[in-house]
Amino acid sequence: MAAVAARRGDRIALVAETAAEPYADARQSGWESLLDARACDAILVGREGWSDARAESVRMLVQAGRPLLVSHPPAVSMLWAWELEMIRRDTDGVLLPVLPARLHPFVAALQRQLEAALAGTGPLGGLESLVLDRRLAERDRDAVLRWLARDADLVRVLTGDPGRLSALGATPDAETWQNLVVGLGGADRVPVRWQAAASGDPGLRLTLQGTTGAVVVEIPDDWSLPWNWQGSEPPPAAEFDPAEAMLDQLTSRIATSLQPADAAHADSIPPATWSDAARAIELADAVPRSLAKGRAIDLHQEEYSELGTFRGTMASLGCGIILAALGLLLVAALVGGLANEFGWEFGKRIAGAWPVVALVVLGGFLVLQILPLLIGESRGHE
Repeated sequence: MAAVAARRGDRIALVAETAAEPYADARQSGWESLLDARACDAILVGREGWSDARAESVRMLVQAGRPLLVSHPPAVSMLWAWELEMIRRDTDGVLLPVLPARLHPFVAALQRQLEAALAGTGPLGGLESLVLDRRLAERDRDAVLRWLARDADLVRVLTGDPGRLSALGATPDAETWQNLVVGLGGADRVPVRWQAAASGDPGLRLTLQGTTGAVVVEIPDDWSLPWNWQGSEPPPAAEFDPAEAMLDQLTSRIATSLQPADAAHADSIPPATWSDAARAIELADAVPRSLAKGRAIDLHQEEYSELGTFRGTMASLGCGIILAALGLLLVAALVGGLANEFGWEFGKRIAGAWPVVALVVLGGFLVLQILPLLIGESRGHE
């Protein structure tokens, strides 16, 4: 991505945590200097060498409101991804994931084919399934979940958010990851199957299967290679450079401060937001839980925000207070009985004070409920 930016005329002003040799005019520095808006106009964040320290540095850069274009997924961590989204909403900054596949003209053509098949009016007849065969050079846990998080964005674009995820495998061991099969769907969703495979060149084979025909799209991992369409009504051939497309989106967001959906044409698919990236990471993050439990996982598509987090915390705290009050009642009754039996005056005072303690705690808990009204709801719902 940085090489494409340099080739098209953008100047790489500063390099952090990587070799600076390819960019002779760039100076090597620690990431802290990127907090200064004068250092550069935007920051490209790669996944290579990802660590907890880099995750923390990205969090601080988002808090500072710096424009970022982040490799997707940098880490398969739902909590970290949604934390970044909440910070981005507060700072109203530019935070874009590198998800260029949805911008390819073939994806828009596939979406039209799928909608026609759902209506029973297209050349495919009725729609039966969407199958994604991901060919991987490495099929360990990290690689499989990382590619699933990328491909999950295409699933969401084509079929919407799935309501249920089911990972097929006896246990989350090495053999299961090498042949992982994930089912995505729901009561009113298109059946989707994603599978890790080893044969062939690394890439994705996407098959839209209908009752009377099928469309197959070959998507190579190598961005320099073209996509291949096999099936009815092939769209017009069009040149597409994923790196150029993402850099164009980044510069457009910085220059105009438009939301991505507003900047897209009505007949095209809007660029991915960080919320889209977090949803895709959430899907991949649910796979280990599905394997461990040996059953399907219901996906509730919660809207994560500071207000939602506050409400969840208050619900948990309320349950804890109720349990603590019951425990306090039992302890007070025990202490009061012993105090009466042995004439322990201090114990009697302690046992008699429990209603006041419970009242103060419950009153403080109720007062906390009005905090959202005082500070207002968090901004940035897209």
